[in-house]
Amino acid sequence: MLKTGTSGKTMIFFWYALDVLLMIGFPLWLARLIHRRRRPSWELFMVGGATFILSQVGHIPFNWLALQKWALLPTDTAVPRNLIILALFLGLSAGLFEEVGRYLTCRFWAKEARSWGTGLMLGAGHGGVEAILVGFVTLLNVGALATMRDGSLLNQISTEQLPVVQAQIEAVFAAPWYLILMGALERVFAITFHLSASLLVMQAFVRGQIRWLGFSILWHTVLNFTAVYAAVTWNVFVTEALLGVFALFSLGLIFWLRRPEPAAADLSPLPDVELVRPLSVALDAEALDRSRYL
Repeated sequence: MLKTGTSGKTMIFFWYALDVLLMIGFPLWLARLIHRRRRPSWELFMVGGATFILSQVGHIPFNWLALQKWALLPTDTAVPRNLIILALFLGLSAGLFEEVGRYLTCRFWAKEARSWGTGLMLGAGHGGVEAILVGFVTLLNVGALATMRDGSLLNQISTEQLPVVQAQIEAVFAAPWYLILMGALERVFAITFHLSASLLVMQAFVRGQIRWLGFSILWHTVLNFTAVYAAVTWNVFVTEALLGVFALFSLGLIFWLRRPEPAAADLSPLPDVELVRPLSVALDAEALDRSRYL
């Protein structure tokens, strides 16, 4: 099993801690920046995060049923045709579940999200909660593997699985710092995409055209298709470079869809109105008779 010195072990944990800190801290910093600049409610950040979680409640079981339970698609990615089909399926399923989820949120839950700032806050919540969850999962995985690396819990692993686990431990603790921080960099790219996707979906309501939902589904499908295909075909550097290109295009979409925030109406107070006092006129029979002609 892989052994390293105390200083090397400390540095490995430092880089993983930094990676997790960036995954959790960046979306919170971004949401705070959006809130300060555009004044959207923090509640929209939570709504965006809840939208992501609820979309996965349907997305993950659907993928499991299609790929594992029913085996509807080929999973041998060594065959190029199979890889294309699988990547397209994974991209489309992610696009449908997440973008339709965004649409339903804007339609029924976050009805006030109709401006650039509110759309950004929804996207920051959607992609931000995903990044935070990935950060915590990374923390748990590294912690568990570190425990196994020191000899604990290995007796609970079967003989057949032990070589696989040992290979994972070696890969995790032999990774250079720049590969470790790739996780945080990928989350930055993903959050940038989610900002653009939320703004695209919001256009369906701002412009009254449902086709914007279709654009967001297509945009999500292309991104995930590329990520899956590149991860299997090439190395992590090519994959992250391609995701970086998508992040740049996402930035372009974000600023292309930028609009001034709706200004509050300048309602000057109405002038004081002096109450009109009723006339103190005696009503006799003659006065009532004259009032018929007024």
